[in-house]
Amino acid sequence: MYSVGIDIIDIERIKKSVSSDKFVSRVFSKKELDYFSSKKNPYPSMAGSWAAKEAFSKALSTGVRGFSLNEVSVLHNDFGAPFLELSGKALKIAKNLSFSVSISHTDTLATAVVIAYTLEKHAVK
Repeated sequence: MYSVGIDIIDIERIKKSVSSDKFVSRVFSKKELDYFSSKKNPYPSMAGSWAAKEAFSKALSTGVRGFSLNEVSVLHNDFGAPFLELSGKALKIAKNLSFSVSISHTDTLATAVVIAYTLEKHAVK
């Protein structure tokens, strides 16, 4: 099974939103905040993470229901490639799925694509 979600966000919109501590704590995990703090300009990365979380919810075909956005952490491997780390209700909802993530941005926009898939083998009849 495959399902795809995509999202695009104006970086300036995220820059304005993160001035609210309530928004930041509702949306981002501690690990993400640590990553952002290492950036000279964190806003494109924050917008990319937001877009990935929205794309994740679309790949689930649920929207953001039944889990909190801060339960979906957008982290990066040693080569900089993004991946999702799920916790809490998000992990329970997506327990049988794996995800592939791609994030990109310009000076003004960030976008992300999330592909959800299962590795089920079909029985031969």
